[in-house]
Amino acid sequence: MQLSLKKFFRHLSFALPFAFLLLTNANAENMKKLGDMNVHYMAISATFLTPEVAKAYGIERSNYNGLINIAVMDNTIKGNPAQKVKITGKAVNLLGQDKDLSFVEVVEGDAVYYLAQVMHRNEETIRFNLTIDNGKEQQQLSFKHTFYTD
Repeated sequence: MQLSLKKFFRHLSFALPFAFLLLTNANAENMKKLGDMNVHYMAISATFLTPEVAKAYGIERSNYNGLINIAVMDNTIKGNPAQKVKITGKAVNLLGQDKDLSFVEVVEGDAVYYLAQVMHRNEETIRFNLTIDNGKEQQQLSFKHTFYTD
């Protein structure tokens, strides 16, 4: 599991040394076991991406654009390999305004992850309500994140 997330960060070429701190926190705090799935999730500002990486993935770098990353591992198989899934869901701010999320699947070697963009304002807290379907079961993932602009 940890190697796949490290591979993700290496491929995205984060420009800040701070990225290693994000990786540690992502492994320690942002994982939920949902049935047969270990779901790793995180939300960051799109400005953490280098311009080259953002362009390669079709991500708009903006102070008001957040990036959601979801990686799902199969916890029924030794080594917890990455799992392809379908993710749908909404982002809802504290005022109750919601926005459908559109996830894009990214496959790089053994790593599979899902990216979605969400617009935000400075210091805006957004709750994410997602449905993850691996073909055998559907699970719900909810989390919230406060975004800040640079």
